[in-house]
Amino acid sequence: MPTVAVDKADLWERLGNEYTTEEFDKLCFDYGLELDEDTTKEVEEAIAKGLPAERPQLKIEIPANRYDLLCIEGISRALNVFLGRTEAPKYRLVYPEGGETELLTTTIDPETAQVRPLFACAVLRNVKFTERSYASFMDLQDKLHQNICRRRQLVAIGTHDLDTLTPPFRYQARPPQNIKFVPLGKDKAYTAEELMTLYESEKHLARYLHIIRDKPVYPVIYDSKETVLSMPPIINSEHSKITLNTRNIFIDVTATDQTKLDIVVNMVATMFSEYCEEPFTIEPVKVILPSGQTKITPDLSGRDMVAHASYVNSCTGLKLSTKEVATLLERMSLEQSLSSTNADEINVHIPATRPDILHECDIMEDAAIAYGFNNLPKIFPTTSTVAQPLAISKLSDVIRLEWALAGWVEVLPLILCSHEENFEWLNHEDDNKTAVKIANPKTLEFQVVRTTLIPGLLKTIRENKTHPLPIKVFETSDVVFKDTSRERQARNERHAAAVWCNKTAGFEIAHGMLDRAMKMLEIPRIGSHDFDKPTGYYIKETSDGMYFPGRAATIYYRPPPNHPRRLLSQIKDKVEAALHHKHDIAIGSLGILHPTVLEKFGINFPCSALEFSLEPFKKQVQKIWTNDE
Repeated sequence: MPTVAVDKADLWERLGNEYTTEEFDKLCFDYGLELDEDTTKEVEEAIAKGLPAERPQLKIEIPANRYDLLCIEGISRALNVFLGRTEAPKYRLVYPEGGETELLTTTIDPETAQVRPLFACAVLRNVKFTERSYASFMDLQDKLHQNICRRRQLVAIGTHDLDTLTPPFRYQARPPQNIKFVPLGKDKAYTAEELMTLYESEKHLARYLHIIRDKPVYPVIYDSKETVLSMPPIINSEHSKITLNTRNIFIDVTATDQTKLDIVVNMVATMFSEYCEEPFTIEPVKVILPSGQTKITPDLSGRDMVAHASYVNSCTGLKLSTKEVATLLERMSLEQSLSSTNADEINVHIPATRPDILHECDIMEDAAIAYGFNNLPKIFPTTSTVAQPLAISKLSDVIRLEWALAGWVEVLPLILCSHEENFEWLNHEDDNKTAVKIANPKTLEFQVVRTTLIPGLLKTIRENKTHPLPIKVFETSDVVFKDTSRERQARNERHAAAVWCNKTAGFEIAHGMLDRAMKMLEIPRIGSHDFDKPTGYYIKETSDGMYFPGRAATIYYRPPPNHPRRLLSQIKDKVEAALHHKHDIAIGSLGILHPTVLEKFGINFPCSALEFSLEPFKKQVQKIWTNDE
């Protein structure tokens, strides 16, 4: 969850009271927040030592979906309403004297569909900033960028001094070589191509370059004089930068997600509209879409929902009247009125600042917060629900226990690895259809989600090669594969793997580990030509670049038939099994690792490895372990 640092004295002034740390901690808890730290003591110690120190701060942990609490303005506003010191503000759109015809306009060009198609904007008039409110304005944008905006990938915010610009505005997408302007903090004009190279060495901006780098066109916002406002989501223009003397602010928001676009433009506009000459007023902007249609942004109309006092009472164990529930909702900045047709219903208006409220259960939660979680009656559940492990988890535990009892050490490497470790170092080729790749990895170590457990085991041996031989390590965990049939286009698969490192390779050791695992799973060992056997496992020589030639085998498993087989079915199954058409499935492999594989992982001793999937055994043992008939 995000943490917001606010000036302690400023917050006390806004709340009209000075709290002790314990008192404010309790207030935060009552509202559903958490006081993470009070820096007063550290500041006093620094001052006593004659060291420079900032003003004391309170670091408050905010729920991830409460975007209206990501700044001191929102926190103080919400707490004042909660404490009954003030009413919830009513945000209004204020049109120019000439009405809608005099609104500022922004035209969206069709080319923006190739990169960031969605756009919204707003204007704050006659703003008066102090140093602290200015810093809070910038910090809110950063907090939104890191949270709901997903590091600017979904949404990017730009704020500009409107008095330095000449409306109307145009949101376009142009080839990078055709975009040139002086970026924020620079005194020289650069093309977009040059900026991409320039910002590679600047950490705070380099993390965003990948968002548009490979696009044929880059988004850019111009005024009527072809002055650049910004090139979202990378950088604003130096020409229109906000200062303490800025009085009229133009807010632009570009996005790839309409819902998040609406939330972000509403948050930035409403949180700082209190600094306008007429507080809580926002001037809308007319946006002309590529289709020729127009819309007015931002939309502060909010939403209307219906809550039921009976539902609130059933969830909280309370016996409140409809009026009492309505009073609780008022403390949470929700407008409400009692229904004239149903004594149980409450008409609730959800303001634009509360996008976290999606369903009636969210309204119930707010009512419970206002009542006080510690005040709710404690009732013992009338039903007993006993948890049960998933079959695949129970299966994994059996393997873990047996291999650990055999003297092997379980390890838990990271699930991400480099592309080379997952493919080239194992002498495997990437078919681009198997591994899930990270779009913008932080380091080369985190390029793909592993499709095999072997690299992690080999890296563990490499880092512990000073230990006495033999080194025996294993892991039972998930690997991930692309799967277009799944909703998320990928699937997890539980694997078990082990690596033996010693002065001799020890193929028989890996084979023994397989046999032990299968014995515990009650899977009989059969021959590859035992067509009359209904179920079992066997190994068959294979050729795999990861293993030494002639020292590798594929593990096959024959699942049991779902129903008793008749004579003709038995004959058919024998023929199909002989051709590996039906029952026998490859679940893994074992063998002596190839010397080139060991060399790439920096291991100087021979190793044998074993890896197989546990998924095929899940159904067979599920009935026994879950007491399912």
